[in-house]
Amino acid sequence: MLQPLVRRTLAPRGQTPILECWDRHDRLSVISALSLAPRRQRLGLYFDIHSHNIRADDVYRFIQTIRGRLRRNIILVLDRWSVHRAAVHQLLENYPDNIDIEFLPPYAPELNPVEQVWNHTKYADLANYIPDDIHELGAEVAGSMLETKSTPVLLQSFFKWAGLEL
Repeated sequence: MLQPLVRRTLAPRGQTPILECWDRHDRLSVISALSLAPRRQRLGLYFDIHSHNIRADDVYRFIQTIRGRLRRNIILVLDRWSVHRAAVHQLLENYPDNIDIEFLPPYAPELNPVEQVWNHTKYADLANYIPDDIHELGAEVAGSMLETKSTPVLLQSFFKWAGLEL
């Protein structure tokens, strides 16, 4: 949605900040993944932005793209969202020997480091941000994700937050 995420901010006493926006229902759906190279311990962030709700075929194509960039077998760790589970069937049919699938426990977002990517994007980079339209929002989301992608210390912190050792 294009509604701003309102966060606390500092302002002079008696001058309450006001965010002026109108009720809009456009949306962007963003899918992302973190990668960890086992030998070099190199972290990566991949993302894709859609103007529709993400479906299983979008997840399938996204994972195909990641697999093409990594050029090796992967262990894919997913939460139990129904769209992810549907995409797993396609993946296992087409790549039975190249992809291992592991699911996180149900209702355990604290174990998923990708949740911190979203928290950082929403609550740090885009807090109190009011876009004029969906294209401006897409550009800001992409800019935030690219900046996050280029900050290895930040990517490491997402894994540490989830209690995962690198």
